[in-house]
Amino acid sequence: MVEFDRVFLKYTNWNILENVSFRIERGEFVFLTGPCGVGKSTILRLIYMADFPTQGRVRVDTFHSDSVGRKEIPLLRRKLGIVFQDFKLLTDRSVLQNVAFALRVTGTKKSEIKKRALHALTSVGLHHKRNAMPLELSGGEQQRVVIARAIVNEPFLLLADEPTGNLDGQAASDILDLLETINARGTAVLVATHNDHDIESHRHRTLRLVDGRLSELGAV
Repeated sequence: MVEFDRVFLKYTNWNILENVSFRIERGEFVFLTGPCGVGKSTILRLIYMADFPTQGRVRVDTFHSDSVGRKEIPLLRRKLGIVFQDFKLLTDRSVLQNVAFALRVTGTKKSEIKKRALHALTSVGLHHKRNAMPLELSGGEQQRVVIARAIVNEPFLLLADEPTGNLDGQAASDILDLLETINARGTAVLVATHNDHDIESHRHRTLRLVDGRLSELGAV
């Protein structure tokens, strides 16, 4: 489903990624770990094709980095869900409106939008907060809204970039539990994190990135 084939990425004189190869199969849960600033977010950006390799190839489903057209990239991103550390919620819109927005931009029929948005909020345990504004929520609740927005289009892969970075211990654990639940329903999940506790408390296949090179740790 996702394949990196001998990927190099270089900015000016800085080698961010060097000869990175790995695969993620359908339905897998994978951690991507390593110190801050080593390129974990870059790997996610290569998957949703905001960046492209200097050398090598990235394949995501039927999309290939060396041949994808500009007009195809939005089609790829509709198949992906993306969870950011800093939430990126629209603070002037309600929880329901934030989730519905992800459907509107993809041209979903108006008759379907509210129903699907409410279903996504129910799946993350926030149906009762649908009319609240984002800043009225706790950090953990805001991250759940972000996850609802990310899964409302039923992606085959969910990318989570430091999803617990702004959360305390229990809220972080709850978010990882939720991601596992989503994974159990069939969605593949890739979590980028530098938090060793996340990995130790939720054991899954783990890839480690250090100095631009990737190694496999297995399920730690």
